[in-house]
Amino acid sequence: MTLEVDTVLVPVDGTDASVTAAEYAFAVADRYDADAHALYVLGETVSRGIHAGEIDEPELADETRTFLADVEELAPADVHVDSTIAYGFSTTRKLQHPGSVILDCAADVDADFLTIPREGMRDDTGDVLEKAAEYVLLYASQPVLSV
Repeated sequence: MTLEVDTVLVPVDGTDASVTAAEYAFAVADRYDADAHALYVLGETVSRGIHAGEIDEPELADETRTFLADVEELAPADVHVDSTIAYGFSTTRKLQHPGSVILDCAADVDADFLTIPREGMRDDTGDVLEKAAEYVLLYASQPVLSV
């Protein structure tokens, strides 16, 4: 049985580890003549800061879009890359978790393959993408490359 891949999803968070994961995702997409989707996951500290009005949301959005544009430039010319931004945590929804956000996005973009960094988050929580990777590895129905 041959693996068929049309869309590769890679969650990113602004760290070097997530850039590395994106490079792997783009290599997989290139190998299978697939598209890629980069999902920027905002951490708990950032989510709470936005909700409390302590973080300038337009400035954060600009920084995030700049990072995503830089990541998209890493893709080979024949790999189409889309991107979105999502809150990995919610101050109002107890069940919102970075892992579930990633899997929800995978379903939304019809991803056939996921590439996820095992470390990251530049805010003080430190291990959010590691926990998300564990969750995704346990519950994803797609093949997952953890880097």
